[in-house]
Amino acid sequence: MLSNVGFLSLFFGLISSFVVFLYSVLNIKKNSLNLEKKIYKFLTLQFFFVVISFFILSYSFFISDFSNATVYNNSHSTKPLFYKITGLWGNHEGSLLLWLLVLTSFILFFFFNSKNEIKNFRLYTVIFHQIIVIGFFIFVLKTSNPFDTLFPIPPEGLGLNPILQDPALAIHPPILYVGYVGTSIIFASALAAMVTGYVNSIWAKNLKKWVLISWTFLTGGILLGSIWAYYELGWGGFWFWDPVENISLMPWLSLTALLHCISTLEKRDLLKSWSIILCIVTFMLSITGTFLVRSGILNSVHTFANDPSRGIYILSFLFILIFMSFVIFFIFESKNLENKKQIFFLSKETSVLINNWFMIYFLSVVLIGTVYPIFLDVITSEKISVGPPFYNKLLIPFLVPFFLFMSVGPSMNWIKTNLKFKVSYIYYFLLTSIATGITVYFLSQKNLLTIILIFSLFFLIIKTLPNFLKNNTNNSQNLSHLGFAMLMLSILFNSVTSTEIIKNIKVGDSFISKNEKITFKKVRTEEEKNYSSIIGIFEIKNNNNEIIKLNPAIRIYNQPVVATSEAAIKTTLFKDRFITINLIKDEQLFNVRYQNKPFMIWIWISTLIIIFGGTFAIFSKKKNYP
Repeated sequence: MLSNVGFLSLFFGLISSFVVFLYSVLNIKKNSLNLEKKIYKFLTLQFFFVVISFFILSYSFFISDFSNATVYNNSHSTKPLFYKITGLWGNHEGSLLLWLLVLTSFILFFFFNSKNEIKNFRLYTVIFHQIIVIGFFIFVLKTSNPFDTLFPIPPEGLGLNPILQDPALAIHPPILYVGYVGTSIIFASALAAMVTGYVNSIWAKNLKKWVLISWTFLTGGILLGSIWAYYELGWGGFWFWDPVENISLMPWLSLTALLHCISTLEKRDLLKSWSIILCIVTFMLSITGTFLVRSGILNSVHTFANDPSRGIYILSFLFILIFMSFVIFFIFESKNLENKKQIFFLSKETSVLINNWFMIYFLSVVLIGTVYPIFLDVITSEKISVGPPFYNKLLIPFLVPFFLFMSVGPSMNWIKTNLKFKVSYIYYFLLTSIATGITVYFLSQKNLLTIILIFSLFFLIIKTLPNFLKNNTNNSQNLSHLGFAMLMLSILFNSVTSTEIIKNIKVGDSFISKNEKITFKKVRTEEEKNYSSIIGIFEIKNNNNEIIKLNPAIRIYNQPVVATSEAAIKTTLFKDRFITINLIKDEQLFNVRYQNKPFMIWIWISTLIIIFGGTFAIFSKKKNYP
């Protein structure tokens, strides 16, 4: 009964979408406030129907209603309540329902908060956005119905993948989806602005808040996913160039370029065509990510392996959106996007352009590294994986000039910057040289590229810090740039100073890692509601006779029956001690992986500073980023 109501609610939501689309088309040629009120009412009704469906599916998970196929396939009666609820989006069908919820809420919020915009721009935005909404409604109802029923009703469910039963990953999808789906408003708004000739500084100023919302939430979603991968997968790292990680990074790079580009359009009425292209590309990357994750063609711990017909639908829908976008762009580009203003070489506009070139290059490398193995598999049936060496060789050499341009770009003026030598640059250079020298000495680092990277990052930090003391400064930009520099520096320090040792040992054995003695003291077992644990008790003793206890575990879940390795991590301001264990079958041996991971916490802190910078920009009355 509940499932039927949920399905009907989705069906009525689709009908509401068609009504909104029709009323919007009719209202373009009419000057009727009544029709506009009807659009608002049906947008509200559309959102209400999706909320009803979402609530019903949530309640079905809550009561373990195994007559619902989605609940049966992704839940279990012994699963903790928190994971019963959040398990709703831990699967294909539920995650798409969440996607629909965010889609319909965003267009409703846009229509309500754009009353000061020109009428036809608002209506065209709704029209283009409803094409996306209708496409996803049909996708959910036809290929991914979360309300399929089972009869006879199974007595128990199959459970949820244990590695997904984690607090960080439970809240990761909603935050990430706000970032993804927010790009739909950016996309629809860009096409509407082209059609109505509204690509100007006013449009850019109003669009920027949507760009900031998507960018900030996408950053937060990536952070949560990275933290989860660090302690849950047991690999001891925060980024593995996994295909699904790359899929979230690509729209982030595009959004970052767009954020700087749209600010130039706001200030100087420049880069109109490029702003529109970035709006379209950013959304297309989000849809492409949906296709790759849900088609089952990616090999990743994050993906949903499903019926390929679902991937075919999304791919076809993606082609339709791309074709529509290019047709509109080529028809209206020469008419509405002409730019006759001159850009001087030494200006903030030029620095934004250079920033965009770097971002697009980084994006291209990540895109090729992610998609190339797929095409190779399709064409030659040869399976390869593209790992860190590929990205390191193509990305790292370009980071040095990128950091230097980030340092000097914000100090430039709009229109034209006079080339005058500033005494302050001598101080910046000296402070950077001293900081670099001290750091290189303590790290015993002799690699030239690493030293240059350290120098460029310290220069970015030292150049950014004084900006906080200036009047009329853009603190949201300063925070984000400072956080980014700290993030890159923390990653660099972490990569060149991390150590790892892997041993097969018995209880009572010890081994040495640098200046520390690690002793495997004993093993104990524990029983929880939905899993049992084998817990290793380890003591770590350093040269100062300081003793640290770490308790890594092996968990054996009851439904599905899966064993996972749970890392034990001791975090300080300067480093993490990270240890995992795995039981070797048929032997009384444990495989132990012990790692020292310096500056790990600063990777998380730095990203939080970036997020805070974006949040500050969203709520700041003076939104002049960059």
